[in-house]
Amino acid sequence: MRATRIAITLGLVLLAGAAGAQTAAPTRDDIVGKLNHFEQAAEIDLPALKTQVMERAKARIKNDPGPVNRPLIAPDLANLPAFTAQIQFDADTPIIQPASYQTVGRIADALVHSSLLPYTFLIVGHVESNSKTREANAILSQRRADAIRDVLVNTFKISTKRLHPIGLGEEQFLDRAKPTSAVNGQLQILTYAKVPEEAPAHPAAAPAPATKKPARKR
Repeated sequence: MRATRIAITLGLVLLAGAAGAQTAAPTRDDIVGKLNHFEQAAEIDLPALKTQVMERAKARIKNDPGPVNRPLIAPDLANLPAFTAQIQFDADTPIIQPASYQTVGRIADALVHSSLLPYTFLIVGHVESNSKTREANAILSQRRADAIRDVLVNTFKISTKRLHPIGLGEEQFLDRAKPTSAVNGQLQILTYAKVPEEAPAHPAAAPAPATKKPARKR
């Protein structure tokens, strides 16, 4: 009987350890390894994409194929190096739960790694299909992407020029076969482009040499 109890206890400990391993925050090197394979920038007009997301989310398309067959709104994103993060937010808000602070911190550590400093990044918000309207979910996904950007900039001092938040709502599911899956609520960090090189500052013109006055004859 005692041996049985010991076996059950050990089994529960192992199960708890496995569950903990599944929810453990990624390491900095995990994230760097996902993002440092940049080859070519995607030709994406981000302001135009934001407009397209909202317009499509608002539209009542008569022959909408439904979430499973709905065309991707930005298929070129699939060509960019990506890290998918399980960030927990309070329900229907952009408020990050404390359990996800460590993951956000690891993302910040990765973005200042020497191999990633030359690049800019997209912060892409997604939302699983639910009882809310597509428009509401598009807005929520943008607010959540903005919230991650704000923490990276204000808390971890990542340059705002390197971060571009974009919310895709229900317009580009991570798992199209299961639109209601929680997987579709995950957030992505994508290596987007190289940091633009700043034009070198022009050196100040050297002052003209002072002309010597001829000595007076005595």
